[in-house]
Amino acid sequence: MRRILGMLTALVTALLVFGPAPSASAAPGTPVIFVHGFGGGASNWNTAMSVFRAAGYPSNQLFTYNYNSYGSNVSNAQGLASYVSQVKSRTGASKVDIVNHSMGGLVSQYYLKVLNGNPNVDHLASIAGANHGTTYAAGCIIYITCQQMYPGSSFISQITFGDETPGSTKYGTWYSACDGIIIPYTSTRLSGATNNNVGCETHLGFLGNTSVLSSIAAFFRT
Repeated sequence: MRRILGMLTALVTALLVFGPAPSASAAPGTPVIFVHGFGGGASNWNTAMSVFRAAGYPSNQLFTYNYNSYGSNVSNAQGLASYVSQVKSRTGASKVDIVNHSMGGLVSQYYLKVLNGNPNVDHLASIAGANHGTTYAAGCIIYITCQQMYPGSSFISQITFGDETPGSTKYGTWYSACDGIIIPYTSTRLSGATNNNVGCETHLGFLGNTSVLSSIAAFFRT
């Protein structure tokens, strides 16, 4: 009996010192949708997927949305709206989190703001997003998506007029002076968002930057 009492005392002491073991409910519960940039695809997110899995996300909560980089971003945003509905239906979640890169910022912002998708999105993370356009788009101006991505376009005006971060969605951006593609690099910043100026990082380098990706996974837990 004395031995049993001693074991119980040790167990209670351990719980007081270390606290209870983490429960399964501590795992992330909101599915994440990754939205690539111009000319990109699902493979752009291989590193991000690994980082998020290491952060506790099961594979069945991680999704990639693929769209036509050379068609209209209006159609691409409408496709994102449909995809969000599919993910919510498949997972039973009430909301999703979105991570975008480059032109994916335009697709996401149009969905959240113009198509009123923000009630469906808990967090939005924009990595080097072309949220206010980029003059680099002049190099592909023959495509409507690049016309829409050029600063001052009517498309840009729609997503930047008034409130840039509508609804209860938590917005975060990650950008760098060494980007080289988003010109000016501050184009990614959104008024009302948590804007993170990253030390020298290239536009495509962001996709493999595990520090940035880990900070996004942590942001999604807030």
